[in-house]
Amino acid sequence: MVPTPVIESEVLKDVNVLGRLNPQSRKILSKEASVFLAILHRTFNARRKALLERRQIRQAELDKGASLDFLPETKHIRENDAWRGPPPAPGLQDRRLEITGPVDRKMVVNALNAEVWTYMADFEDASAPTWDNMIGGQVNLYDAIRKQIDFKQGEKEYKLRTDRVLPTLIVRPRGWHLEEKHFVVDGEPMSGSLFDFGLYFFNNAEELVKRGRGPYFYLPKMESHLEARLWNDAFNLAQDYIGMRRGTIRGTVLIETILAAFEMDEIIYELREHSSGLNCGRWDYIFSVIKRFRQNSQFILPDRSQVTMTSPFMDAYVRLLIKTCHRRGVHAMGGMAAQIPIKHDKAANDKAMDGVRADKLREVRAGHDGTWVAHPALAPIAAEVFNKHMPTPNQFHVRREEVEVSANDLLNMNVPGQITENGIKVNLNIGIGYMEGWLRGVGCVPINFLMEDAATAEVSRSQLWQWVKHGVTTAEGKKVDKQYVLSLLKQQAEELERKGPKGNKYKLAAKYFATQVTGEEYAEFLTS
Repeated sequence: MVPTPVIESEVLKDVNVLGRLNPQSRKILSKEASVFLAILHRTFNARRKALLERRQIRQAELDKGASLDFLPETKHIRENDAWRGPPPAPGLQDRRLEITGPVDRKMVVNALNAEVWTYMADFEDASAPTWDNMIGGQVNLYDAIRKQIDFKQGEKEYKLRTDRVLPTLIVRPRGWHLEEKHFVVDGEPMSGSLFDFGLYFFNNAEELVKRGRGPYFYLPKMESHLEARLWNDAFNLAQDYIGMRRGTIRGTVLIETILAAFEMDEIIYELREHSSGLNCGRWDYIFSVIKRFRQNSQFILPDRSQVTMTSPFMDAYVRLLIKTCHRRGVHAMGGMAAQIPIKHDKAANDKAMDGVRADKLREVRAGHDGTWVAHPALAPIAAEVFNKHMPTPNQFHVRREEVEVSANDLLNMNVPGQITENGIKVNLNIGIGYMEGWLRGVGCVPINFLMEDAATAEVSRSQLWQWVKHGVTTAEGKKVDKQYVLSLLKQQAEELERKGPKGNKYKLAAKYFATQVTGEEYAEFLTS
């Protein structure tokens, strides 16, 4: 569908692009694409803002002592065995190994060359949302789909492999809470979600279908089935706008909030013909539990390293997700292995890789249909485990009908462990380290041989806030209060600044991070 010049001119009235454009990005953000974006904004932004306000209403209820339970008004959806999601779309039947990462040109080439089945190109947690990162990422994906992304950096050439079918591309747009302040419609910044989705879809949907794939997405940070309904309506409008068959778009939802865990059936139901399953977003999920129940002393968790996938509330969430997905005939995807190879310490590297192997074995035995890695070097380990224990393209036949998960199971915070001074320092290190990278426009940062992104930084600052708020005592007998945490923060920041490269931003990062760890001010998201 191509608007006439008269309609195009009318739609683009009061649409302003505030970001810098070059010839490549002008091709991506064309007048036609801008018309489509403006239509998405005017159709859906009021609903988006109302849903974000609904989140705050629910937060206020939880702050007053309310708990969570499965919704009585959607019981008929959960108890109806008749409905199913659609069969997997082309290129999505077998997703046993997915690599994730930002959308810079080097990462896109390396991810598509990795020995994986799909690549989640991330505009969200792994990318700092600068204009250049967001619009440049769209250019990179446009070129990658058309296999014209080869480039040279110094003496090194980066080229797409030609000896195999490349991994299926899945794009993660920003969450509903983030805005694209460089694209303004009627005086309002556009939703980052709709901007990322709309620009990618408009420029690439038809080309992807021609090449035997489709426009596929990972949908982050949702907190209710009503937010999934909003995505579904946006999908339908987009497909209708260009004359594409409904159901061509597919969306995998990251269950990475405690509220969404109570609405898994409903979320799949809302997406129905567009659903390609659910994913265990483990770090964001832990963050969400702390955030939503931060005023409740019954939800205090020990050091981050002791909150594992076998913790009661995490185990319940995994079991319910797998059962729900397979009952509805869609993928149940596992979580991230964030380890980075330790090149100069074989013993430490072997131990880390054994941990990856054990984690992936737990996932495949539980019934997951695939898993995530952050680094190509982890791909052979994860693939070996899944190939051995999942000889079929997926495990939809593993129904887990014996699983019964109650509201109490999902909220069971009986996690063994301690809060230690080292745990405080680790959280400070990760929080300051991530924020320093973010201030430089980098969305994922290697720290202590783990790839840390916004999700792990959120866990770190939320735990610190929680511990100070409730005045916990460390295993060493020290009361955790504002002065104690800020003194440790100052020490960590000075050490990082001293050891860091010239021109680093650790001092500024510590200044910002300090406002979020004293049990007082608490931003809904660090990235906003």
